[in-house]
Amino acid sequence: MSNFEQFHLDFYQSNYTIDDQEEGYNSYGSHENLCGSKKSQTGDQAPASAFAPSEMLLSSQSYMGQILQPTYSPNTHLGYVDGFDEEPPLLEELGINFEHIWQKTLTVLNPMKPADGSIMNETDLTGPMVFCLALGATLLLAGKVHFGYVYGMSAIGCLAMHALLNLMSVSGVSHGCVASVLGYCLLPMVILSSSAVVFSLQGIPGTLLALFIIGWCSLSASKIFTSALAMEGQQLLIAYPCALLYGLFALLTVF
Repeated sequence: MSNFEQFHLDFYQSNYTIDDQEEGYNSYGSHENLCGSKKSQTGDQAPASAFAPSEMLLSSQSYMGQILQPTYSPNTHLGYVDGFDEEPPLLEELGINFEHIWQKTLTVLNPMKPADGSIMNETDLTGPMVFCLALGATLLLAGKVHFGYVYGMSAIGCLAMHALLNLMSVSGVSHGCVASVLGYCLLPMVILSSSAVVFSLQGIPGTLLALFIIGWCSLSASKIFTSALAMEGQQLLIAYPCALLYGLFALLTVF
């Protein structure tokens, strides 16, 4: 225990006395009073706002919220709302426009009506797929399973007409536009196949009706191609291969 007490006294032994502590405290107090008097003199000469920028003062006055709680702005989500409002409908993005489908259908049903080239020059395959299915379904009701023939002749006819129109036109045409026009003009052939369900077309009345439907389809298709591709004066040249193609569909329907 004596060794431990001796170590304790040696460890805390220092030359710093109480008088030195009082003297340092008095000198620090006098220095603080001196600095305080200087600050009071300078404070009387210049206002406190002179050392703060004007922008900071304006921001401190205009901001009335709390820390970590931003103020609500009603125009925050206007950009997102405008973006959603300007987006087209989902069916239009998928290429399904019922207004254009209806206008194309009316153009096919009325061969004398002038065709709108801006609407007809679209790769819309919704109507052609529906009309091909309708033609196959009406043939099936008549006891003829010709779905493969319908789609096969449609594909071959579209490729042949695409090659012919690219040779005849200056601007050229796409595969989708040719398939769309030929598919929409297949609607009168659906009427012929629907009539084949009711009565037989193997006779003079049926043959005359088939020739009328072939002329109707070819006239509508040639009119649309000439308006969409600006091929005025060449409607008869386009109507002849279209009549050959729709004649094959008429043969499937009659026989």
